[in-house]
Amino acid sequence: MSEPRAPEPVERFLADNRADLVETAEVLLGHDTANPPGHTATAASWIASRLEGAGVDVERIAVDPEKPNLVATLPGVADRTLCLVGHHDTVPFDASEWSRDPLGERDGGRLYGRGATDMKGAVAAMAHVALAYAETDAAPPVDLQFAFVSDEETGGDAGLPSVREAIEFVPDACVIGETTSRDGRCAVSIADRGAIWLTLEATGEAAHGSRPMLGINAIDRLTAAIDRLKREFGTRELDVAPEMEPIVEESVGFHGEELDAETVRDLFRYPTVNLGVIEGGSAVNTVPASARAEIDIRLTATVKTHDALGSIRRCLGGIEGISVADVSWSRGSYEPIDSPLVEASTAAAESVVEGRIYRRSATGGGDAKDLRHDGIPTVEFGFGTDTAHAVDEYTTVDALVRNAKAYARLVGEFAARVDDGTAGSDDR
Repeated sequence: MSEPRAPEPVERFLADNRADLVETAEVLLGHDTANPPGHTATAASWIASRLEGAGVDVERIAVDPEKPNLVATLPGVADRTLCLVGHHDTVPFDASEWSRDPLGERDGGRLYGRGATDMKGAVAAMAHVALAYAETDAAPPVDLQFAFVSDEETGGDAGLPSVREAIEFVPDACVIGETTSRDGRCAVSIADRGAIWLTLEATGEAAHGSRPMLGINAIDRLTAAIDRLKREFGTRELDVAPEMEPIVEESVGFHGEELDAETVRDLFRYPTVNLGVIEGGSAVNTVPASARAEIDIRLTATVKTHDALGSIRRCLGGIEGISVADVSWSRGSYEPIDSPLVEASTAAAESVVEGRIYRRSATGGGDAKDLRHDGIPTVEFGFGTDTAHAVDEYTTVDALVRNAKAYARLVGEFAARVDDGTAGSDDR
């Protein structure tokens, strides 16, 4: 491909306004948007006022007045729409545990604060791309949309789901600004894993703790069932479609400095089974008559959830006193490794950093999953640090600048690849 495409006035605006970009991130960090409770109204109003002041059309969408969403639109030349998505809520924090101000503190090239890398830094960069186009009167090569949403961290319905319910939200592609590059390793996340959240209940017979042979310990039954699930289901190789193989290998390369190759391959070759919650018993000197557990199971994209659930039920079936009380699940998703959006995102990343850009799978999953399943090509892409949700979370000035440059250049890279009508992808 030729040089990354961003109008010269846009590139110049971003270069001349680096200090304003950092200040925008600092202002966003100064708004406490911890979710719960997720009060993002003041932060959203500030973003809206900045964009509207530059002449950007901004629509406010709120099913909860404390958790508003913004959709900003810049008309482009071609009849295609690229949407950049960012969330301005954060996970909670305990200020007493921080050595820095969780509501924003600058120290040299670092910017500390809750949400700095997840993902107010990316939101600031996206907002500056919108400002760059608006204030220079440069026409984007495609319609450019920005969705700044609330309620992402808890998976609530007041965020992107309410936007999709309220307006005709049908972009040709989406880029979500989650941090996908860290510790010098750069990546675009083009897949995620499916999840099965399982609640098991066990029953037994109560007895005095000094005479356990007179009762049946429900916790023992429960842990034995979980051990069987890990031993039998957790070691069963998944039926992963061939098109995931190159994505898995890219994931192996990305994680190569922190995990050995076979460990990463096994992460996608087999289910992961994690016991997250276990409850049971009422006193140390009593044989518990009931117990329950919540288990997180993850499956590589393209694995059929129906088949996995069948295997789980067969594995647990026939165990006396054990029942599946509740199941919730989601399917993994992926974007083809050579799709126009993946190629455009990779090219944009390559234009601002040296080294390889991995096109990898996330180990978890978020909003990208639902968008892909509805036929909207989606990737996650952002520069930052590996401190999301951590004490003393931070991003860097370099990451902020790289995000702004890369998002601006991605617009042109995407437009160049979809002018032949190949923007869409099949519903997966």
